[in-house]
Amino acid sequence: MTTPVTARDRAKAERSDALLHAAARLFAARGYSGVSLEEIGAAVGVSGPAVYRHFAGKQALLGAVLIKVSQDLLRGGDEVGTDVSEPEKRMHGLIRFHVDFALGNAEVIQVQDRDVAYLSDSDRAEVRRLQRAYIELWMDALAALDETLADDRDALRLRVQACFGLINSTPHSTRATARRHSATASVLIAMAEAALRAATRGASPDPDPPGGPRPT
Repeated sequence: MTTPVTARDRAKAERSDALLHAAARLFAARGYSGVSLEEIGAAVGVSGPAVYRHFAGKQALLGAVLIKVSQDLLRGGDEVGTDVSEPEKRMHGLIRFHVDFALGNAEVIQVQDRDVAYLSDSDRAEVRRLQRAYIELWMDALAALDETLADDRDALRLRVQACFGLINSTPHSTRATARRHSATASVLIAMAEAALRAATRGASPDPDPPGGPRPT
C-alpha cells in the first residue's frame, strides 16, 4: 500500500526543486566558492538555516544539482533507445535530445564544467558512474549504426566524447537569445552528426578520458 502524498510533501518537494534551480543559477554566475548558502536560500525566500531542512549543506546541494542532471540525461537517453528501434533514427533522436537538453540547461553545464572538483568523493563517484552509463548508451547506438566501428570501443568513445564536447560548448559560446533560436539547434545537430560519422585513419584515443560527458 502506497503512502498518500500530502500537501506538505508536495510543498517540500517544490521548495527542494526551487533550491536546486537557484543553486545552479548562482553557481553558474559566480562559481561554487562565490556563493553562500544564505544567498541560495534568499533566492527562493527562505533563510540560510532553513536550507538544511532540504540539504545537508552547500556541498550536498552541489551534489544534488549534478547528480540530478546526470540522472536526467541517462533517463532521457534510455527513453530514446526504448522508443526508437531503427539505428539511424535512434542516433538522431539521441543527438536531438542532448542538443535540446544542453540548450535548455546551459547553467548546469557551466557548473559541471567548472565546479565538479568541489563535489564530495561519493557524489563525484556517482556522477561519474551515471556519465559512463550515458556514454556507453551512445556508444552502443553508434555501433549499431556503423558496423566498421562496432568492435572498436575506443573509437566509439572518441566520437561520442567529441560530440558531447561540441554540443556542451554551446553555453560558453552563445548568448541566451541565440540558444532559444531554432537555427542554433539545427546547426548543432548537423555538426554533431558530422562529428560522429567523420572518417578516420588515426589511432584510438585514451580509453578513459577525464571529465565524462559534462552534461549537466
